[in-house]
Amino acid sequence: MNYRHSYHAGNHPDVFKHSVLQRMIQLLQRKEAPFCYLDSHAGTALYDLQGEAASKTGEYVDGIGRLFDRTDLPELIGDYRDAVARHNPDGVLRLYPGSPQLVADLLREQDRMIVSELHPDDAATLKAHFADNDSIAVHQRDGYELPKAFLPVAEKRALWLLDPPFEQIDELDYCVEAVQLAVQRMRQTIVALWYPIKDERLLRGFYRSMAEAGLPKVLRVELGVRPTDTRMGLNGSGLMLVNPPWPLWEELEETLPWLASTLAQSGEGSWRMDWLAGQP
Repeated sequence: MNYRHSYHAGNHPDVFKHSVLQRMIQLLQRKEAPFCYLDSHAGTALYDLQGEAASKTGEYVDGIGRLFDRTDLPELIGDYRDAVARHNPDGVLRLYPGSPQLVADLLREQDRMIVSELHPDDAATLKAHFADNDSIAVHQRDGYELPKAFLPVAEKRALWLLDPPFEQIDELDYCVEAVQLAVQRMRQTIVALWYPIKDERLLRGFYRSMAEAGLPKVLRVELGVRPTDTRMGLNGSGLMLVNPPWPLWEELEETLPWLASTLAQSGEGSWRMDWLAGQP
């Protein structure tokens, strides 16, 4: 595994993915009942945006960098920006919390977190970071193994972030199979599957597979910062949300236009949201 998220921390996919993830956690916490959060490709907890890796790409500048100092943010995005700001108390953007840290900051006493990271250095860093937190278990293993290893959970409520590096050509096929297994083992599992958008033509089979996978509810949410026919790499990203909590889709309908316009790198940006299965 060669992928290191430190080069990409805080970029436009992170803003999209992490703001939605945080809101899903908040919606789960409307009930006192505990839940278990699973993170398949966790990376590390905190990233130094002024460090060598992030500085080399500068991707955060067109991501969290566009939001950090603004005062006109929609509520969902404002909550996310505030979560990042708590790790930068001097008001200068330097540290960016990855998904494990964002969720750890929200965990209640009754909640639990299981995270997996295959890269040995990042896994060791993550284990040391959360060593004193008994509610968080860190595993160095293939993230696709999480459903088989840990579902169903004792809490009876689970949210799984499946966020692969997409280093393999058939990674999307693995994703569909993993999501199917998770729901087979625990039907009420909430899954947030992140995927890159480079050329939408390459995603058509994936869309069809998710629609035909026999899942209870599947909400497709996508954010584009450049036209999908632009050959410039990562033009946008998407989330396949299985069993999303209400009223997330209503809130996103209000938030996504603003986010697409704010993060656009060519033109006005774009977004779409539709049900592939089980529309409420």
